[in-house]
Amino acid sequence: MIDNLKKFLNEEQDPKAIEKITSKLNDLLMKNEEVGYIAVQKKPAITVFPDSIVVTNKRIIICQPKNMGLSMNFTDFTWDEIEGTFMKENILGSEFSFSTKTQIQVSIDYIPKIQARKIATFAKEQLDILKNGVTTTAVPESVITEEIAPSLIEESELIEEMETEEVTDFAEIMPVVSNYAEPIIENTTASTEKKTSELTQDELFAKLQNYKKLLDNGLILQGEYDSFKKEILSLM
Repeated sequence: MIDNLKKFLNEEQDPKAIEKITSKLNDLLMKNEEVGYIAVQKKPAITVFPDSIVVTNKRIIICQPKNMGLSMNFTDFTWDEIEGTFMKENILGSEFSFSTKTQIQVSIDYIPKIQARKIATFAKEQLDILKNGVTTTAVPESVITEEIAPSLIEESELIEEMETEEVTDFAEIMPVVSNYAEPIIENTTASTEKKTSELTQDELFAKLQNYKKLLDNGLILQGEYDSFKKEILSLM
């Protein structure tokens, strides 16, 4: 399950919300349907049960927790039902909305800006594919000639390279933390990372948030988090 969540945790999505959504999506996805991106609502106050937007290669799915998180409503719209999508950046997060050809308006606010941009970009790509009729069709084996085969191999290698880069990006954002040593290598002479005492207030706050995410994901212990928190707060 952790491997399936990695690609959806790059833009500060709530790990618990992502895990709950993906566990339910396994039973909802259609044949050949793939999840492209998941955006999770993040209100200024603590959001215990955030709404989420899931975009796949076939539809948009709105996920809204109900009954104190014990159940969840799923509302979906296929891309051929969508008239247009809109994204508005506010001071606190962004608002992503779309309209259907039957005049239905759907809007989710307080989406982190980078997540809203990713959703808007993916939606535009899907609508362009639908509009221009660009689809992927399988090439029968009998039609594959010596001229076609090399191009298919090149495309396969390109896809593998892109997937490798995606995993590498995630590893940079969510470093593995050992239970026996501090996760940040600040004392190594080859490292160019600032010492904790040299960080600004904003950098210290971001560092504390990163430790909290590691704790929520079970990558560090409560005692380690408390020690890091005490150190950072003493410098703020």
